[in-house]
Amino acid sequence: MESGRNDLIIDTPVSGEEETGHVTRFKMSDFMILDRVSVGLAGRADEVISEAIVKDSASPLYNSRVVLRRLTSARAQRRGRRAIEVLKKLVGRRILYHSYSMQVYGYVSSHKGGSHSSFTLVHGYHGSFSLRHWLRQPDWLPTLEATLALDEESVRRVGDDSVGGPAVSRQLRLTRILLRDLLIGVNYLHCHGIAHTELRLENVHISPVDRHIKVGILGNAADFYEDGPNRSASDSNMDRRQMMIAFDMRCVGFMMAKMVLRELMDPVTFTKFKTFLMKGNDPSCLREFLLPILTRNSATGNIGLQILDRNWGAGWNLLSLLLAVKRSKRISCIDALRHPFLCGPRWRVVPSMDIIRWGLGSTAVRITEEYIYRTAQRDRLAHFIELMEMLNPHSRPKNWLELLPGKWRLLYSTGRHIGLTLRQPPLRVLIGDAYLTIARPSKSNARLSVTSEIGFTSMMGHDWPHNKRGIKGKLQVNSSSSLKAGKRLYLNDMAMEGFSLGQSNSEKSIIEKLSSRKWRKLIPFTELPSSLPVAKLLLDNIEVSMALDETLKQGVDVAINIVQEIRTQIPPEMFELTNIVCGTYVDSRMLVLRGVNGSALIFTRSCVNEEL
Repeated sequence: MESGRNDLIIDTPVSGEEETGHVTRFKMSDFMILDRVSVGLAGRADEVISEAIVKDSASPLYNSRVVLRRLTSARAQRRGRRAIEVLKKLVGRRILYHSYSMQVYGYVSSHKGGSHSSFTLVHGYHGSFSLRHWLRQPDWLPTLEATLALDEESVRRVGDDSVGGPAVSRQLRLTRILLRDLLIGVNYLHCHGIAHTELRLENVHISPVDRHIKVGILGNAADFYEDGPNRSASDSNMDRRQMMIAFDMRCVGFMMAKMVLRELMDPVTFTKFKTFLMKGNDPSCLREFLLPILTRNSATGNIGLQILDRNWGAGWNLLSLLLAVKRSKRISCIDALRHPFLCGPRWRVVPSMDIIRWGLGSTAVRITEEYIYRTAQRDRLAHFIELMEMLNPHSRPKNWLELLPGKWRLLYSTGRHIGLTLRQPPLRVLIGDAYLTIARPSKSNARLSVTSEIGFTSMMGHDWPHNKRGIKGKLQVNSSSSLKAGKRLYLNDMAMEGFSLGQSNSEKSIIEKLSSRKWRKLIPFTELPSSLPVAKLLLDNIEVSMALDETLKQGVDVAINIVQEIRTQIPPEMFELTNIVCGTYVDSRMLVLRGVNGSALIFTRSCVNEEL
């Protein structure tokens, strides 16, 4: 069947039909209709699907299984003719696209009198399941591995020569194979002026014969250039081209998300996922948004979360580039194929500076989630924060005015940590999440409103209750701020003469790392700089308020003790906002602020609407 595909492209004149060369016109008598239809071939409401065996002994397809897709409405018939037209264009340009598309063999057409006609598309059969049905099988991983026959060819395509291993490694390897095959197929279309426009798991099949992904029959494929390729340089055509490529890449992003994160196969969860993006939220914050869903049943055992977190969070980076809000920011097929997430360990990929920044931030987030702050971890976190500050992509105050507004969740402070183990406070207070909300009331004004919000649970008495239940509340601190350009100075040995303060461990670690061979290639600094540009925050006086979910019957003294205990446990900069001196790093996902005592606070952008 595979060896004879090139012989199937026959130029047959069609009477009464539009010219549709390069395909065969069949008769219904050429087929033996089977009495069942595979579940993966489900069509639209205006399509009738049948499986058949070609019984015409003169046909190269003799005794082969094909799919008959009878198109009942005028709109469906336009889709069928469009699929043939696209095939004709691709074949005319001598592109062997059949490796990545359902092979359209021909059609059956007949006029029944008047304006009524019947049009049936004849295309290839590539197994019983679409990719969506594959992923819903309980044993999908070993079955797909067997179907794809992970041989040397597959290893060469993904740069991964490992075999077996834990489920996370196996699923990552399979995801790379499927996504790379999908991107190669979509890139074939884009390189020849065609957008697919209907990339979904339901439309994608895996052929057990050549082990390639088939991206559908291209019934809704659209041309990049409305006026033909000769006028492709016009602005309108370039905008149309960019828009269509961006739409296809967004569809690939949705497919990748469902393939890796199985929770998104649930329609309700996927609707929330799409709503988050449609509201204009930055997809670089997807991990923060999805984390409560992914850790609902297991804090560490979610395979999809582990896959995307690997290699310094490269999977989340690729997903955010595929789903970027601005069309111009979405990654292309070629760049996606070169992304570290899709390149196995045998391929050495030189990461871009954006990937390095992303990796530093992702690793810092992962360390904070371990919540065991031993000396080695604290030093490592301080080291990563220093590196992020040196690679800050936005040093001007106008950039900060654009990126600062939003809700930021506090992850970690390099300052002193005061816990509960060795203390006997007057009452027990369990700190929840702490947020810093920054808003810009007017675009014409550079003033910012800053709100610190700390959630807590207060438990009366000197002993911890088993269920940790108590009175929930929020402590809120409000202030306003202006931004100003500034510099952060690094004091050298000569400047430190006469002082007892020595070089910090993190700075020593930075100098050692910068001198190493590995980091010299990545970071454009050969030594610790004398100063770095920062954004100075000039905060006004603060206003403090506290709200409790229940009426406090014990009196004002207890409320004072609650505030005092919160101040003891949280970083002082979250209460005394005037202690925040400057911002040293900001991007769409991460924020680093420095306090008056030199400690750093690292934040991640949170979702404004957190209802899941």
